[in-house]
Amino acid sequence: MDDRGILELLMEMVKAPSHPGVPRQEEAAAQALAGYLRERGLPADLVEVREGRPNVIASVAGAKPGPHLLLCGHLDTVGPNAGSPVDFFSAAIRDERMFGRGTVDMKGALAAMAGALVEIRDSGGLASGRVTLAAVVDEEMESLGAEALILSGFKADGAVIGEPTENRVAIGHKGLEWLEVVFKGRAAHGSMPEAGISAIAAAAHFVSLVESELVPAFERRRDPVLGLPAINMGTIKGGQQPSMVAADCTVQLDRRWVTTETIEQVMGDLEEILAKVREARPGLTTRLERMPGGMATMLHGPLVIDPAHPLVEAAQGAFGDLGRAAGPLAVFPAWTDGALLSREAGIPTLIWGPGELALAHSAEESVRLDEVVLAARLYAAAARRFTTAR
Repeated sequence: MDDRGILELLMEMVKAPSHPGVPRQEEAAAQALAGYLRERGLPADLVEVREGRPNVIASVAGAKPGPHLLLCGHLDTVGPNAGSPVDFFSAAIRDERMFGRGTVDMKGALAAMAGALVEIRDSGGLASGRVTLAAVVDEEMESLGAEALILSGFKADGAVIGEPTENRVAIGHKGLEWLEVVFKGRAAHGSMPEAGISAIAAAAHFVSLVESELVPAFERRRDPVLGLPAINMGTIKGGQQPSMVAADCTVQLDRRWVTTETIEQVMGDLEEILAKVREARPGLTTRLERMPGGMATMLHGPLVIDPAHPLVEAAQGAFGDLGRAAGPLAVFPAWTDGALLSREAGIPTLIWGPGELALAHSAEESVRLDEVVLAARLYAAAARRFTTAR
């Protein structure tokens, strides 16, 4: 396997900023990835999702029909950390690590996936089946790239999302909805608060009831794989000045849900609490909705794959093919595009990639070089196992 080429590709992609605010955001990184594949004789298509924002699609097919494996990751990143003096786009290497935005989340995995595709082709190809690499846009925001892939009718028998798991195989993650609660009260002079309806006080009442009533009830919905649901109040904003009763207040929250829940329950729980808040404050109105700009159209639900699924067995078996011991199966803490592939396209999906999640989005983001090249070998070995006709 061309380890040097894989790491040079990663360096080139890291040097191509692909965070929100960059004109034609993912285009330069997409072109670097497609160029790497084309230079090695593998056709790669750039499919525009938005102007200047293309998904990259490339495949290797076997001589006979067989299972189809998707290797998938995202080209976009979050922006540089505010106020940091770090050069996030230098792709500097020291102490056997590459530093920079996207090294962990998740250009390292994309470079490894591309390297695996090339190695499969160069070592004689597949006996059967197909392996497709899809590098998608916009995962950090609305998942526009993954949604476009699914809406195109793409189908596969299994998928690997290369989010950072330190190369441990993860069989699931919680769902994620960003929700916004808007409280509308009535303004009044601060010296006569009884004449108004404080939206801030209503929001505080809502938060208190969530903590005292909803969170303890999560225990009854504990998921056997994913554990407890969770809710986090992320932002609160309201009022104009201290001497006015606040007529408006907005709370934005992060709701992690599990397979023992439905989206109707997720929303219904909060609506029941809001009804209590309104009952205590006649004239107050509230509105609960998904945060605009935080999601596209598809629900960001939970993901779980059966530990006995052939894809999980292929991924765990890949370690043995490389003379390594497979570690225990894991659960991924964050949300991924894998839930869309699993829930919307019906593709059994796991999460598996190089790097430490704790370093993603951080000023110290970096990835071990040996983890990236190991991931490439693991992906190739797992692909050969999975695509063997059954």
